[in-house]
Amino acid sequence: MARKTKKKAANGKWDAAQTVLEMEDVHAAYHGDISILNGLSIAVRENCITGIIGPNGAGKSTALKTMYGFLHPTQGSITLDGKDISGLPPYAMMENGIAFVPQNRSLFNDLSVEDNLKLGCWQFRSNRAKIAEELEKVYAQFPILKEKQRDMAGSLSGGQQRFVELGRALVVEPKIIMLDEPTAMIAPKISREIYDFIETLPERGITVVLVDQNVRQCVNVSDYIYILDLGRNRGEGTAATFARDEHLKEMVAEWLDYQID
Repeated sequence: MARKTKKKAANGKWDAAQTVLEMEDVHAAYHGDISILNGLSIAVRENCITGIIGPNGAGKSTALKTMYGFLHPTQGSITLDGKDISGLPPYAMMENGIAFVPQNRSLFNDLSVEDNLKLGCWQFRSNRAKIAEELEKVYAQFPILKEKQRDMAGSLSGGQQRFVELGRALVVEPKIIMLDEPTAMIAPKISREIYDFIETLPERGITVVLVDQNVRQCVNVSDYIYILDLGRNRGEGTAATFARDEHLKEMVAEWLDYQID
């Protein structure tokens, strides 16, 4: 019952929230001719969790990479607080308060946990006090990293490595964080911890864009969900919409042996 009340409140929050990041009719391709996004539109609202789901090859990860500047739209626009950022490179996204945690591991295995976290502090690398402050925040959030701060990142479990990546994204105090399959290939216990952590981010003033193959969890934590297929919008709605809309349930069931409760 508490879960339903929380989600009801979250849906009301979505309705009242302002759009901070938006893709509008975006087309994007790899190598110029391999089209992946075909007129995709996604609105991300402030201090909410926007979930993106769809079958393999639907363009979910490409949507995040295009938002973050790894790919540039061949058509359409991407705006941040109303300003066109379509042509900006990834480093400029970080300067604009957007962090990105990719699906594939992005740590330097031969550096320590703490050194990997310090790399996230590059923007304020001359401010030792702030670096120490941000590291302590990460250690408070993920105590296991405090224990393993001197260990090589490559020696950590998959879940612990994901904690490092999440912590490294947090040290820049982002306004928006993009998460691409944050629990892929991670044990269920750690996955639950990660989802619990994700749910707290809007309360800290951090807007979340979440791509996930775990449909149940994505729907549970998201305030609004987009379904992608072949780089296009195929459906969208709040968790409450998914609960009552048989068409959306059937759509998901087409590509996943799963029914939304």
